[in-house]
Amino acid sequence: MLAAAVYGLQQNAVRISEVKIFGSGQSLSTAVLAEMQGKYFGIVPRNSIFFFPASKIRANLLKENIDLVAVSIFRNGLTGLSIKVDYRVPIARWCGSTPDITRLNLVSDCYLFDTKGFIFGTTSAMSPINSFFVYESVPQADSPIGLTLPNAEKLPAAFNFARQLQSFGSPVSSIVFRADEVDDYIASGTRVTYLLGDEQNAFTALISARDDLNLSDGSIQYVDLRFNGKVYLKKKE
Repeated sequence: MLAAAVYGLQQNAVRISEVKIFGSGQSLSTAVLAEMQGKYFGIVPRNSIFFFPASKIRANLLKENIDLVAVSIFRNGLTGLSIKVDYRVPIARWCGSTPDITRLNLVSDCYLFDTKGFIFGTTSAMSPINSFFVYESVPQADSPIGLTLPNAEKLPAAFNFARQLQSFGSPVSSIVFRADEVDDYIASGTRVTYLLGDEQNAFTALISARDDLNLSDGSIQYVDLRFNGKVYLKKKE
């Protein structure tokens, strides 16, 4: 019976010969087929529809393609696999620790990151959901790809605040995270500073002073919202 089972596993009728990729080009199928070459213990084919290394295939695809966030594998009959891949959604561009005035907001110097603050690629391949540039210190590394921004959990509220500022007539061009403070630089040239995590109170204070300030004409140098219920501003000379 054992010999019959081993013989049966060698037959092409139960060995994977085709891999279909959904959500991406078919180039990934080559890597998947290569992962199934050879035999377990020199006996059982690794491309057997019953014993193919699904976990290793998934892990290697995620490792070699950092822009992937999920891989789902399904059997397709007795000789095929269907693999669905999901790519990370770029939420914005990270452009370094602090703005460099000589190279401010250059896309070529930036990297894409997803909704969890995970940096996964350059900006050459995809366009992010938000157009503003993000600056924040990250741990020293040869490459920022694979790192996660320190304030990842607080990004949604900070980004929502930045989008709300557009209702004052000029969009935010860049956001700088400095410890527990945030600087939003508006396209008009005005800087808006507030405490990270205090977006709701900051925006409420800003709304209360709407009639006394203009953020769209570049006449204001900065607006300071770090003090509860108060709005401090400095006009350009």
